[in-house]
Amino acid sequence: MSLLRSVSSSARVATRRTPLIGSFIKCPTSLQLQYPRRRISNISNSNIAITEKAVSPFKNSLFKIALTRSLFTETTHSCAKCEKVAKQLIENTTVNREILPTNVSPLHYHLQIEPNFETFKFEGIVKIDLKVNEKNIDTVNLNSLDIDIHSANVDGIEATSFNVNNDAQISVFGFPKGTFATKENAVLEIKFTGTLNDNMAGFYRAKYEDKLTGETKYMATTQMEPTDARRAFPCFDEPNLKATFDITLVSKPHLTHLSNMDVKDELITDGKKITHFNTSPKMSTYLVAFIVAELKYVENNDFRIPIRVYATPGNEKNGQFAADLTAKTLAFFETSFGIKYPLPKMDNVAIHEFSAGAMENWGLVTYRVVDLLLDKEHSTLGRVQRVAEVVQHELAHQWFGNLVTMDWWEGLWLNEGFATWMSWYSCNEFQPEWKVWEQYVTDTLQGALALDSLRSSHPIEIPVKRADEISQIFDAISYSKGASLLRMISKWLGEDVFIKGVSQYLQKFKYGNAKTEDLWNSLSDASGKDVRSVMNVWTKQVGFPIISVEENGNKITFKQNRYLSTGDVKPIEDETLYPVFLALKTSNGVDNEIVLNERSKTIELKENDFLKVNGDQSGIYITSYSDERWMKLGKQASLLSVEDRTGLVADAKALAASGYSSTTNFFNLISNWKNESSFVVWEQILNSISSLKSTWIFEPKDVQVALNNFTNDLVKTKLNELGWEIEPTDSFAIQRLKVSLFGAACAARDSQMEKIATDMFNKYVEGDKTAIPALIKPIVFNVIARIGGKENYEKIYQLYLNPVSSDEKLAALRTLGRFEDSELIKRTLSYLMDDKGTILNQDIHIPMQGLRAHINGINALWGWTQDNWDQLTTKLPPGLSMLGSIVSISTSGFTSLDKIEEIKQFYENKSTKGFDQGLAQSLDTIKSKAQWVERDRSVVLQYMKEHGYYK
Repeated sequence: MSLLRSVSSSARVATRRTPLIGSFIKCPTSLQLQYPRRRISNISNSNIAITEKAVSPFKNSLFKIALTRSLFTETTHSCAKCEKVAKQLIENTTVNREILPTNVSPLHYHLQIEPNFETFKFEGIVKIDLKVNEKNIDTVNLNSLDIDIHSANVDGIEATSFNVNNDAQISVFGFPKGTFATKENAVLEIKFTGTLNDNMAGFYRAKYEDKLTGETKYMATTQMEPTDARRAFPCFDEPNLKATFDITLVSKPHLTHLSNMDVKDELITDGKKITHFNTSPKMSTYLVAFIVAELKYVENNDFRIPIRVYATPGNEKNGQFAADLTAKTLAFFETSFGIKYPLPKMDNVAIHEFSAGAMENWGLVTYRVVDLLLDKEHSTLGRVQRVAEVVQHELAHQWFGNLVTMDWWEGLWLNEGFATWMSWYSCNEFQPEWKVWEQYVTDTLQGALALDSLRSSHPIEIPVKRADEISQIFDAISYSKGASLLRMISKWLGEDVFIKGVSQYLQKFKYGNAKTEDLWNSLSDASGKDVRSVMNVWTKQVGFPIISVEENGNKITFKQNRYLSTGDVKPIEDETLYPVFLALKTSNGVDNEIVLNERSKTIELKENDFLKVNGDQSGIYITSYSDERWMKLGKQASLLSVEDRTGLVADAKALAASGYSSTTNFFNLISNWKNESSFVVWEQILNSISSLKSTWIFEPKDVQVALNNFTNDLVKTKLNELGWEIEPTDSFAIQRLKVSLFGAACAARDSQMEKIATDMFNKYVEGDKTAIPALIKPIVFNVIARIGGKENYEKIYQLYLNPVSSDEKLAALRTLGRFEDSELIKRTLSYLMDDKGTILNQDIHIPMQGLRAHINGINALWGWTQDNWDQLTTKLPPGLSMLGSIVSISTSGFTSLDKIEEIKQFYENKSTKGFDQGLAQSLDTIKSKAQWVERDRSVVLQYMKEHGYYK
């Protein structure tokens, strides 16, 4: 699945699914063993909630089920310390994991679904071919949620009892004694009714306006990951319980039917269309998909199977970019993995209301409209790259995740981290001018480090006990840190060897399930290196190290300690020793043989005029130098790669924020690079300045003006050299750089750039739709919001209602939140959950991102969240990731310790189930910012005064 994050014109964002974290929020926010055996929690009558309709055949027959299986199996470790830590984990992690018992297991599903767009209900029949594993047990346990069950039978024998545990999301069917006694296999048939909900989960309805008629219409679509197939049909909703599927869809004849497989036959009977799809390969329930809607498509026939992009009528024309890219990418992945894509077709579908960025359903990938359909003429460069990466991310999943699936949810990172890495790998193949491996440092790596620098972070592999916990691990650790770890491995082993090992892994486990250790073993076999012993520390331990570099003449001592953004690591948190590839760069090149797998190590160099640790910035750590070394590095740009310079900027800012270094080192470093030519380095510089400004947002106005003056002085040399106008002959890199510099100058209130933006906007709203280049449209809109006024607000609002593209619509929606007038803020907040549906459920976080850009918005947004909490939790249930994202956006903008206590107090008596981890990460973020301001308030002010920016 693709993690959803906001896209700006000046900063590319990684593909991934998400908590809906905005571009402002760099932080969206123990060793573990494998779990082949788990234990089911008790189902007690106190948790039972049964509808009258569902109970009728089974009254007075409630009973308890309590089956146990051991939770852990021990893993062989290569050292005594690992064995000690593993033993401690077993002792400390004895909690129950809620799973189904194993007396029966699924082999095949026959599923028929018929949605009703008038009642928003759907009727279903599921027949499940079961393998009988324990013949003396006469019950069948299934996952179900928000489903009314009418009847159930096994081979025609009706169930005698029915027990529902809504908390555990399990339904238990009891049958007469001896029902399974003589059976090797059996068929369970269940008839049921479900709700076509508006929560973007399970089988749900997505509202949209027909582009051709203006009518409000609905499409019925699915989102099953992680555990919402149980909302669509009763099933064994666990990733390692794979089965084959026959899907049948029934609806009115004018609607299109889609599912994972191609159509077997389709007929019209009694005024209804009935579509039978061919049998799927073995797959997990979270990959099942079906859609009933009015759809049109474009296609590409360059690949050996049909490739289509579907959208609601009038939108399909913008699907050609994705269709063409899909054909190229499938061919590339087949060659890379040495395994053919196994399904007979590939459909991509644009969904109007969608909680994630995209979802990799096998053969039927679903997307947010803006992450699939592309109007290149009216799109930013960031949007073009976003669509390309999301498409390639989801296609990588067709092998890594679909063909071979994680055994349990703690292995989610294996799916998502690899798909993220693979999207970059393929982007680099097709679009080398995008410099994706350089951009990796500013985006994926920094996203990983930002979240993992918090005390409330978690290991890449984390225990998952309950369904409502799973959504919280769809975050920058699973995606970005996972991808960063794979980047580190690929650099260590070499890309060719890495891909060879992955191919062996896929061949060995295809159509089955695997664990992280299985990948390490395949990579070890391919490379001859002990990958497992190195990588187990990185996946099973939380956090990452800071590498301190101490110089004594030519003797260099490297020391590692746990890094926290709050700078207050406790001894008990600093026991892990990571295997760190130092990749020491000197004037003699890069030494890749030095590994720091102990607390400290000293080496001697022949000369040390130039040295830089983490050459080309592929290691997952931060490096701290002396003030003198920082001064030297600032003047040695010509000796550093783009990745090196980018990494130094990011490290200098992180060290300043956490107190390991003064903010002065950060200012001095970037002040030396006013003539920088790489857009990647500039974007890291500007992102880091933006982070500092957001931390200083509650400081006096004259200090913020000084920071703007500093920014303008920094960018003016390069901006004057290049100009801001995008020329047809400009390369991708030059376009990106011009957009970044123009955006920075406008954000820093440069009067000349603001006037240019204002003039363009006025011409645009007067009818000249060529007045604003698409690449800088969000920047221009932001300028108008900073100028403010009801008239300008209304103009932006009208652009939101009547956009020329999806990109413009989202830019206008985000801009509405940037107006600072209190009445206009109230107006924006009133749209978030109004009865008219002014803003789709999937998009309510977008204007919140705008509000989070200024003091008035931060305060108002937090107040609104408190006032509307009950409605929020109804509209966005805690089990879905969106609620946690809203909590993060509405709280993490603050910069004082007092606010931490206020936020804690608000949530003290409320259930935080489903977003407790995100809330903790938000509070850690506030603490880090509060400490940075308190520590370096005078330092920043003094620097601004000494350099003439404070006036």
